[in-house]
Amino acid sequence: MKHLRKLYEQFGVDKYYQEYGDYYSNPHLPQIVELLQQNITTINSEAILDFCAGGGEVTAVLQSLDVKNIAASDPFTAKLYQKQIEQPCFDWSFEDVIKGKMKGEYSSIICCFAMHLCEPSQLYPLVTQLFAHSPSLVIITPHKRPQLESLDGVNLVNTAFVLTPRGKKVHWKEYSYDY
Repeated sequence: MKHLRKLYEQFGVDKYYQEYGDYYSNPHLPQIVELLQQNITTINSEAILDFCAGGGEVTAVLQSLDVKNIAASDPFTAKLYQKQIEQPCFDWSFEDVIKGKMKGEYSSIICCFAMHLCEPSQLYPLVTQLFAHSPSLVIITPHKRPQLESLDGVNLVNTAFVLTPRGKKVHWKEYSYDY
């Protein structure tokens, strides 16, 4: 399969997931597993939201680490998540969250391989809405983006990374917010 970035460029993110959302799997699963295993004790795992959950890779790892209370949301792959994890999945998009449609309170929100796709003009309203539902936001990303610590009131409290077989970094960035 072509590199995801090229597919995003070819189709656009929305169209890509309309076409391939039922078949998506994250190619960096080993790095996601390693980051979650190394850092699960740094977050409050009482009630986690797997935001932009894809096919449920993060949820499956969390379940293997004995995390019990996990909710999920993904506007493109909710059906895939439900099929693979056999649990409900909300379909909140970035825009839905910004408009206040997100529900629930979470001890931590984990967003894996998605936040860098948020339009820069939507990033601050999205992040402030996420923090309205959780004191902790974790971003797992193949980029240095987004750099939420540059946003007013957002604090970077923990970082880590692991390397892919090709030597690229996959980052864990944990944030809090000043209210």
